[in-house]
Amino acid sequence: MVEFTVPEVDYTRYTNRQLVAVPLAVLAVALLVIGGWYVATGAPVNPGVDFTGGTELRIATDAPQSEVAAAFDSQPESIRSVAADGTYVVTFQSGSATSSGLQTQAEDAGFEVRSIDAVSANFGSETQLLALGGLAVAFAGMSILVFAMFRSFVPSIAVVISAFSDIVIPVALMNLLGIELSLGTVAALLMLIGYSVDSDILLNNHVLRRSGDFYESTARAMRTGVTMTLTSIAAMIVMTITATLFGIQLLAAIGTVLVFGLTADLMNTYMLNVTLLRWYKFEGVAR
Repeated sequence: MVEFTVPEVDYTRYTNRQLVAVPLAVLAVALLVIGGWYVATGAPVNPGVDFTGGTELRIATDAPQSEVAAAFDSQPESIRSVAADGTYVVTFQSGSATSSGLQTQAEDAGFEVRSIDAVSANFGSETQLLALGGLAVAFAGMSILVFAMFRSFVPSIAVVISAFSDIVIPVALMNLLGIELSLGTVAALLMLIGYSVDSDILLNNHVLRRSGDFYESTARAMRTGVTMTLTSIAAMIVMTITATLFGIQLLAAIGTVLVFGLTADLMNTYMLNVTLLRWYKFEGVAR
């Protein structure tokens, strides 16, 4: 069994400005990336086939990728090789051709069609609206619950800001790494809300509602919270590598987004949230 040793952090060596500078700078860069992406493409993150509609074929062949692309009358949007089983996943935009037509073209070229999935543009648009609406509702519900639990502005807003940053940073990295928004990545973002709130509430409860001074309470929360998050990161890394090797794109995307988000959560919880709580405790902020 893997055991993580959480080092003690001497927060007295750092000012509030020093601690908060890094997470806020990373959040600002992430927002700039998302904003720039929106200006350039018209969307904050590239939507996948689940939301735009299209057809995805999984074919088995020893032919090089260039021959796979040339076998179809329509230009594929993307071709991804799956090394584990020697197949290609070929994606076409909605309206490029019918799924039966694409299957016929693949078989005429001598390819074995393992599977074919098609999503209409109308259905994809409705799915996108439902998924993003669910994400917004989940975040709003989490915010209301946090404010109801702590009944103080600063501890509550610390949790909300941390959760917001935990979502924004992975979305920005999705753009930079070419990971599309899909039902899987939306599910991962929903999971990040839960992970973030879990670690932040653990910290807030130790600092605000348990005995001991601020630094002792923070150290206790870190021993539990950091161990929990590092264990989750390790599990997600293993899942991502395994899913990538076997061409399970959905699980690979979920795992990648969760690794980014959980890593961001370590920074936001134990730098940004800790800073706001210390300011709240020692600077005489009105409760």
